[in-house]
Amino acid sequence: MGTPPDAQESAAPRLDLRELARAGGLIGAVIAGLSVAMVALIVEHFFSIRRRALMPVGLADALHRQISAGRFNEARQQCKSRPSFLAHVVEAGLAEADLGYDAVEKAMEDAATEQAARLFRKIEYLQVIGTLAPMLGLLGTVWGMILAFLEFESKANPQVSELAPGIYRALVTTLMGLGVAVPALAAYAIFRNRIDELAAEATLTAEQVFAEYKRAVAQRRIVRRAAETARPAPAEASRSKERT
Repeated sequence: MGTPPDAQESAAPRLDLRELARAGGLIGAVIAGLSVAMVALIVEHFFSIRRRALMPVGLADALHRQISAGRFNEARQQCKSRPSFLAHVVEAGLAEADLGYDAVEKAMEDAATEQAARLFRKIEYLQVIGTLAPMLGLLGTVWGMILAFLEFESKANPQVSELAPGIYRALVTTLMGLGVAVPALAAYAIFRNRIDELAAEATLTAEQVFAEYKRAVAQRRIVRRAAETARPAPAEASRSKERT
């Protein structure tokens, strides 16, 4: 009689987390450490790279009212008390408010570029983990294959069943590396797109905060030009005096 199917299934080797950890060895432990770092980074970025964190609720309206009323010092204090992407951009513009809107706009663009670059550098660790994990897995696999084929030195013609355990253990690190790389790179792409979207939105919001200031500066410029046009030139003024 043959072996019952239940007995065959119970005799078949099964992989669990403990066996995977043992088969991964030192390189597997390093990859596991990278997985922990990856999860921690994803959780941190999830809370720090979002609309409420970069543009706190009510901050834009408060800054718009203060800047429109010319209360620049109060607006600076508001930015310092609620640090965020939007606050840093607006604060950079307030520092150049005495030089006109062109200087304000240039300062805000530079600040937005700097803040976006800081966020991109922040998520680059996920890309590093996504690149490094499969490379470590491949390193462990190559090393495991070398050890498996060393059986040919001790035995002239080893059986496939004798090589199989070493080969499957060698492939475990590749599995672990890919298991870390896939979610790390996926999360990196998601956060990168989110930064692009929120950075553009925050920059546009900062420009809207200075909308009334921009109109006031433009209005003063028009009045100044009109006054200069209506004012007679010095030579014409002197000739008019001589005629009188």
